[in-house]
Amino acid sequence: MLITGASRGIGAATALLAAEHGYQVAVNYVSNDAAAKAVVQSIESVGGIAKTFKANVANNHEVVELFEAIDSTFGTLDVLVNNAGILETFSILDADPQAVHRTFEANVFSLYYCSREAVKRMSTANGGRGGVIINMSSAAAKLCSMPGGNAYSASKSAVDGFNLALANEVGELGIRVNAIRPGLIATDIQNGRGGLAVATELARTLVPMKRIGQPEEIAQAVIWLASDQASYVHGATLDVGGGR
Repeated sequence: MLITGASRGIGAATALLAAEHGYQVAVNYVSNDAAAKAVVQSIESVGGIAKTFKANVANNHEVVELFEAIDSTFGTLDVLVNNAGILETFSILDADPQAVHRTFEANVFSLYYCSREAVKRMSTANGGRGGVIINMSSAAAKLCSMPGGNAYSASKSAVDGFNLALANEVGELGIRVNAIRPGLIATDIQNGRGGLAVATELARTLVPMKRIGQPEEIAQAVIWLASDQASYVHGATLDVGGGR
């Protein structure tokens, strides 16, 4: 299983749980060497197999090299989790072209580059044995309720559209494609909108379950979608947001 943006938050939690379920894990990250190595060490400490792969998945060339490195290390790819993403907040009046580009490159373009390479390897039409692609969307795609979150919400709406279109395109190639929309989750991404304390308080007001979610709860959904238990789930987007 390749998990992009796996050095922290939902990606790290998914990497740890995937290893517990027997996956060999490719831990992709862009800059935090220490955090990525800590994830691998945690996996290895319980007998799992994992390796770090440093690459900016918003860059096409680096994605090609990333998948070639995974080919050399693991040989096959069964599951791709398109988890990497960023949050930048600004009003429409302050929209800076570079910030908009960064958001869409990280949150949308990366899905194209990584999914393309995964499909090449998984496609039964190319001699592959099939596989699973899971795209990380956000509740922001449908709620659009965060002040200054116009670019982030728009990029995650694009993820929802890409998810369904990709599912329609590759379903006959032995590849299942689904997405997850996390709600308010206790990760570092909350630092971009006031911090964990603010998010926790918002959850008490906005979330029917009256609490913030944990990265491990999203990881459980990823593992289920990747499993044979979800063998007829395709082109779906699963809300994991406490009812919001």
